[in-house]
Amino acid sequence: MPTVKPAIMNNLNKNFARLKPVGIREFDYRASAIPGIIKLTLGEPDFNVPDAMKEAAINSIKDNDSHYAPGNGTAALRKAIAHFMADRYGLNYDPASEIAVTIGATEGIYASLATVTNPGDEVLIATPTFPLYGAITTLLGSSPVEINTCDDGFVLTPARLKQALADHPLAKALVLNYPSNPTGVTYTRDQVKALAGAVKDTNLIVIADEIYAELVYNDQHTSIAEFIPGQTLVLNGASKSHAMTGYRISFITGPKELMGPVSATHAMMVTAASDPAMAAATAAFATDEGKQATQKMKAAYQKRRDFLVAALRKLGFEITIPNGAFYIFAKLPAKFGEDDVKFATDLAQNGKVAVIPGSYFGAGGQGHLRISYATSLDNIKAAVERIKHFVEED
Repeated sequence: MPTVKPAIMNNLNKNFARLKPVGIREFDYRASAIPGIIKLTLGEPDFNVPDAMKEAAINSIKDNDSHYAPGNGTAALRKAIAHFMADRYGLNYDPASEIAVTIGATEGIYASLATVTNPGDEVLIATPTFPLYGAITTLLGSSPVEINTCDDGFVLTPARLKQALADHPLAKALVLNYPSNPTGVTYTRDQVKALAGAVKDTNLIVIADEIYAELVYNDQHTSIAEFIPGQTLVLNGASKSHAMTGYRISFITGPKELMGPVSATHAMMVTAASDPAMAAATAAFATDEGKQATQKMKAAYQKRRDFLVAALRKLGFEITIPNGAFYIFAKLPAKFGEDDVKFATDLAQNGKVAVIPGSYFGAGGQGHLRISYATSLDNIKAAVERIKHFVEED
């Protein structure tokens, strides 16, 4: 086994030392080793990829579609994405200059932040939220500024945004994830419009991670790009809506003036996505089968959500109803205090149910648990029985 020369370690990117531990994967890994554990941890859909998407990937392979694709993605996929965005959200993007296909939303987040920030900049991030936004911002040499939305029902209000801007007038970007991971909370049309009005008076670039946009239950998703298209980069993809997490196909859309440098950053990172995966995603975004598959999954998720919310409330958990994604962000019963890491650890070890501590998601997450219902209803029912026994025996 090679051993690194000690002095070399002093030459690494110094921003690594500024990173806060993310913890989600590590917690899941430890919990997975517990015999008989029921996992409600990761945002991993339990559905299989729809047949139309599988067949498209297989046909791509059979047709020897195995060469370098254009950096922004195949023309067919970009055209399908343009159709998808117009059909679902009323947004119009030029497939030639305003769409870039990325290797999952993770790469899209990195490419967007790397393009729009410089070392020393500040990035506003509404929290609780997926910790990767802050980690990437830090690694790039910028500073994440958390805006705690806990007291506002986990929604960023114009007033709170204006206060953050007053405190951080040099902020360059705002990261907005909705429907939210971890809360499942999303924004009404009026809330989006009001927030867009506050952003419009600034030079902020909004990085709108809307990867869960197809999983909105009692309303239609409204993209903030509808109101401020010239200031918004939208991230979306096939991972959550079509259970295609392993295919790693997402995309960024925005005005061509921004998308030129974003696309260049993306191409320098990965060159391009794979042809078979893009063929599958083309079928996901362009066909009725893709749309119907999402609707079927969404109906199942909503049934699971309704059962889980009712069951956990009976056990003393406080829950803001999640109207999107497939997570519940549950506040611990009062008798357990605010130590969500201890509760989640004890629940995994003694109750045999794994969930993610809410404090891993930044300001406003302490005292909460993120509970994923991207698993079968039978698993969820069994988990609830175990949680019931755990909280009542404690």
